[in-house]
Amino acid sequence: MICVDTSSFVAFIKGEQGRDVELAARAALDELLVLAPVSVTELLSDPGLTPNLEAMVLKAPRVAITAGYWERAGKLRRRLMRLGYRPKIADTFIAQTCLDHGLPLITRDRDFEAFRKAAGIQIL
Repeated sequence: MICVDTSSFVAFIKGEQGRDVELAARAALDELLVLAPVSVTELLSDPGLTPNLEAMVLKAPRVAITAGYWERAGKLRRRLMRLGYRPKIADTFIAQTCLDHGLPLITRDRDFEAFRKAAGIQIL
């Protein structure tokens, strides 16, 4: 399984160009693409979401939240803040989901570099 973050999933759906889109397309073809639950929330909250895109989001496989997730996410964010980073909560939830399941992350969001440096998340 390979997790795709919200920004890369949107770019993939819109048919934009980029290495992340190529990786997402390949993962989707191989039936390896998954979404973190917070990405589902972010995507479904878009006021401009069309019914077709909503159907795609709802059909996309997602990763389960495991016991202790919220506590681990809070501690992860605290660790990054102590190192001088300013991690967004949604990014923290995506990163923690990947860490919990040992999943690499497809992203175009440079903010995840802090999670790679501080927590070892694998960024594709």
